[in-house]
Amino acid sequence: MAMGRPRSFDTDTALDEAMEVFWRHGYDGASLAMLTKAMGIKPPSLYAAFGSKEGLLKAALDRYAQRRSEHMRYVLAGASAREVAERFLSSIAESHTDPANPPGCLLVQGGLACGEGSENIPFELASRRALTETELRERFVQAKRDGDLADAADPAALARFLSTVASGMGVLASSGADRDALREVARVSLSAFPGQDETRTAAP
Repeated sequence: MAMGRPRSFDTDTALDEAMEVFWRHGYDGASLAMLTKAMGIKPPSLYAAFGSKEGLLKAALDRYAQRRSEHMRYVLAGASAREVAERFLSSIAESHTDPANPPGCLLVQGGLACGEGSENIPFELASRRALTETELRERFVQAKRDGDLADAADPAALARFLSTVASGMGVLASSGADRDALREVARVSLSAFPGQDETRTAAP
């Protein structure tokens, strides 16, 4: 059997370009012409490498996850549950308004407007967001085990709260909210998060 032709483009660079198109325009808004132009390839090369437009999105999301993994290691390394929450929301305010990237979050922006034929995309993005929520929940379970959170604290509810706030901050950023506005959202949201004083009060 003859060997296939090697790819004539750098996959990581192409995925970075595709990621930005999906980020700015969403899945449905990102046309094949936009994607191939940004990636510097022809449609046959896209299909040969990724199988489909949805396959390209999944590969771009994997690339996005690689970028976020180091960020989450920093977040989860916070010395307390409160510090984890502060790091998480503060970094969201910074990253969602980073001029080097489109505003907002790819995991929110990519599926805001999906029509017929794209029904799976919001679920794919939601499953990716759920991974972050799971990491936060597991960290809060450990915090509760260590006595950093009160016995009455619900790690799953705390993780869901932060995840929901983060998604809202992404929508705000994509709508034009600046960094100061997102920092204010983070500050107010953190006032509802249990701190060390609440933990000591609730402890037996």
